[in-house]
Amino acid sequence: MIIDLSVALVAVAFAVLVFFLIKTLKSAKESLDKVSQTLQEVQKTVDELTYEIKTTVRHANDITADVQGKIQKIDPIVDTVKNLGDVMNELTLTVKQVSVTVIEKYRKSRELKAKAGAVSIEEKPLTPAEERTVNSYDAAYAKKTPGKIAMALKGVDTAAAIWQKFRH
Repeated sequence: MIIDLSVALVAVAFAVLVFFLIKTLKSAKESLDKVSQTLQEVQKTVDELTYEIKTTVRHANDITADVQGKIQKIDPIVDTVKNLGDVMNELTLTVKQVSVTVIEKYRKSRELKAKAGAVSIEEKPLTPAEERTVNSYDAAYAKKTPGKIAMALKGVDTAAAIWQKFRH
C-alpha cells in the first residue's frame, strides 16, 4: 500500500507540475508573440524611414548638383566684376594723374602770365567758380610737399576745373 500511495502522490505531483508548466509556457508564448509583433512593426517603420531617407538624400544630391551648376555659371560674372573693378581703379588713377598735370600746367602758365604782366586780349576773365577752384588749389598746395589730403583736394579741384571748362 505504501508503494501505491507513493505512486499516486508522484502522479498528483507530476500533474500539478505539468499544469503550472503549461501555464508558464502559455505566458511565455504570449510574450514572444507580442515581441514578434513589435519587431514586425519596428521593421515596417524602419523600412518606411529608409525609403524617406533615400528620397531626401536624392533630393539633396539634386540640389547640390543644381547649386554647383549655378555657381559655375556665376564664376565668370564674378571674375568680370573683379576685372571691371581693377579697370575702374586704373582709370581713376589715370584721370587723377591727368588732372594733376593739367592743373599744374594751368597754374604755371597763369603764374608766368602774371609775372610777365602782359594780359592777353584773347584771355577770358575767370568765372567766380573757376576763381574759387584756383584759390582753393593755391591754399591747399601752398606747402612744398603735398600730403594725402592735399592730393585728394588737388584731384577734386582738377576735376571741377575740367568739368567747368567742358561745360563752357
